[in-house]
Amino acid sequence: MNHEFIEALDELEKDRGIDKDILIDTIEQALLTAYKKNFGSAQNVRVEFDRVNGGVKVYSQRVVVGSEDIYDTFLEIELDEARAISPNYEIGDIIEHEITTTEFGRIAAQTAKQVVVQRIREAERDIVYNEFIDKQDEIVTGEVARANKNLAYVNLGRIEAIMPQTEQIPGEHYKAGQKIKVYILEVKKTNKGPQISVSRSHPGLVKRLFEMEVPEIFDGTVQIKSVAREAGSRTKMAVYSVDENIDPIGACVGPKGSRVKNIVDELGDEKIDIIKYSENPAEFISAALSPSKVVSVDVNEEEKSAVVIVPDYQLSLAIGKEGQNARLAAKLTNWKIDIKSESQAAKEAQEVLSDVNEDIEIDAE
Repeated sequence: MNHEFIEALDELEKDRGIDKDILIDTIEQALLTAYKKNFGSAQNVRVEFDRVNGGVKVYSQRVVVGSEDIYDTFLEIELDEARAISPNYEIGDIIEHEITTTEFGRIAAQTAKQVVVQRIREAERDIVYNEFIDKQDEIVTGEVARANKNLAYVNLGRIEAIMPQTEQIPGEHYKAGQKIKVYILEVKKTNKGPQISVSRSHPGLVKRLFEMEVPEIFDGTVQIKSVAREAGSRTKMAVYSVDENIDPIGACVGPKGSRVKNIVDELGDEKIDIIKYSENPAEFISAALSPSKVVSVDVNEEEKSAVVIVPDYQLSLAIGKEGQNARLAAKLTNWKIDIKSESQAAKEAQEVLSDVNEDIEIDAE
């Protein structure tokens, strides 16, 4: 190793942000391990890496002890022998003696290069991890690298992300080279480097798409309060405006429906219901069941449940195909919702009234 090697370390620090001092400390530790591996570990040794010219020196280390306390001459030296080297030595001092060999010089060069290569690899992994950990819960555009029945691999530039089948939109088929927007679900460190999981089925994807498409959401005037989604089929999103002069639903829909259309197109014609959020649970639940009309909402704050009455002809619409509308409304509001038709509610009320009357008659007897 030589001065050029030190200059190379300087370049690594400048270009890749790898701390030179930390790198040299790592090299010294690796050189110490290499020396003990190749020349035996009976001695205490110290490896010194010259930070100016790149030279390497190895020193044996022995502790100064009294003549009656000496146990291992590889590790210890008698006080009298030490003072023959220098009269200033005292018990407990450490005496060093250079034992560098030409052969170790070659081993040192190889070891140092291996350390540098490994550290570069680790630094690149750290750079990728730090880049994408900051993008977790955000949207990025990637290119499908390959896809099979269970997984799609998405090239994000520096790294390939994985998209499991559970995070794909049902019915979507991905082809190599296809550009897609994905939601970064998780970024984690592994022994093989960063691992990134992405999603197209997560509700966060819809939220981020609206943030990108609607300026009023981006600047905070319109807030997305909650999102409930069954990917590929339907999404319900509750929005609220901090400015009473701004219609939150109109802002999301856009002129002639242009804003919401762009998002629907991105999601493969997934239906999106945008509703107005309300702090009043009854109003919020009623709106969440859109497009169904609601007659009344009876809420139980303690149990966070609600009984919703709808017109008879709206019952199937309120419940939705396979219960989807009711299910999404419950997810959106985080309330348990029991939907009944007017005639069903009236019948139940009549039955309760009859039971009460019977009890009254029995008590009277």
